[in-house]
Amino acid sequence: MLRAPSRNAPERYRAITRRTVDKLPQWKALDRELREAVEVVSRVLPFRVNEYVVRELIDWDRVPDDPIFQLTFPQPGMLDPGAFREVRRLAGKESENGDGTALGELVREIRLSLNPHPAGQMTENVPHLDGEPLPGMQHKYRETVLFFPARGQTCHAYCTYCFRWAQFVGMPEMKFEARESDDLVRYLRAHPEVTDVLVTGGDPLIMKSRMLRAYLEPLLDDPTLDHVQTIRIGTKSVAYWPQRFVTDSDADDLLGFFEEIVASGKHLALMGHYSHPVEISTPMARRAARRIRDTGAEIRMQAPLIRKVNDHPDAWGQLWREGVRQGLIPYYMFVERDTGAKNYFEVPLARAFQIFQDAFRQMSGLARTVRGPSMSSYPGKVRILGIQEVAGERVFVLDFLQARNPNWVGRPFFARFDPAATWLHDLKPALGETSFFFTRESEQSWGPRPRGALPVIPGR
Repeated sequence: MLRAPSRNAPERYRAITRRTVDKLPQWKALDRELREAVEVVSRVLPFRVNEYVVRELIDWDRVPDDPIFQLTFPQPGMLDPGAFREVRRLAGKESENGDGTALGELVREIRLSLNPHPAGQMTENVPHLDGEPLPGMQHKYRETVLFFPARGQTCHAYCTYCFRWAQFVGMPEMKFEARESDDLVRYLRAHPEVTDVLVTGGDPLIMKSRMLRAYLEPLLDDPTLDHVQTIRIGTKSVAYWPQRFVTDSDADDLLGFFEEIVASGKHLALMGHYSHPVEISTPMARRAARRIRDTGAEIRMQAPLIRKVNDHPDAWGQLWREGVRQGLIPYYMFVERDTGAKNYFEVPLARAFQIFQDAFRQMSGLARTVRGPSMSSYPGKVRILGIQEVAGERVFVLDFLQARNPNWVGRPFFARFDPAATWLHDLKPALGETSFFFTRESEQSWGPRPRGALPVIPGR
């Protein structure tokens, strides 16, 4: 397809971090408590924003309640009060004497306490080939392999809720990254059950197009990889830096590569992380979506339900309706994962279900492709189907949208209703059961297994 080059003047990307945030014109207008939170919390959790987010997405008259401000700027409640005070104290000492040893040790201790890689990512999900682990990959579900290209392990801006925050904080032992795609190709050849490769991060689309080509071109036009039908790219760039597809110096080449992927016979899906309707409201974001779709790629919309950001059905309803109008496909509403600043952002499961239902009922059939609320937990993606009374007991009705064992997918089960529960581990079996079926079947089928080994499931 011949594409007219973008006529917009290129805008240079500039990251704003803890060290440069005081240069923002809006900085001095913030309350002292908020400025302090940025300084203290960003010592522990990653903080990065950029001028597009600051200028186009944040309504500074609504700060601190503006949803995109909450989404990108650290807040006072994101750390335990005691940890916050101690980090603040030691940061002050570092400023006085230049010795950050004690602060560094404390920060590491706090990070390790925040469940940095939930749901078995560092242990159960890492695949092996010829007896050796492949640390830049994950294989949790039979059909889908995750690939973490080393050059794509950062983002144009960081979400404060991010469940992969440990990728960005300078802890090498906690980082997933692959320097090249050779191991991926060898693994895929050995696993014909894999139909989907999800390139993730971080954000792979922070890379220059030539780097993305180097990672993905080996998957194209290789008859030994015909079983790989879909390439997915997880990205927040569609919301935080849509210039990537419009005015960046290699935007046209990137879109040309998308066309090549589609022409090779692979399905290309961008898994766009849209958290709030304002992210698809700007002319730049709309133009980016049009240009991506013109390549034959599709854009799917997914995000977690986040307190203070999108914890209202109207936010989701507006997001899905406008997304459909732009040709985007509503895909997932997730539950905030049990990692990082979860206590600040979490919403009880009962409320999450009600928000989803109230938003879902606003939609026409075209937007009812969305699924949720879904917990990406250790055994799989657990969806809340409803809250019902069964045999005189109030229960959550749940099922698996994806699972470590494919036989679990679509199988309903029940948990006691708990209005305070925020994650799967808070739930107890209902109707006289002493354990959930997947716990029993895991123990019966798998038994003890070595650390880092994948469970033996059908097709693996």
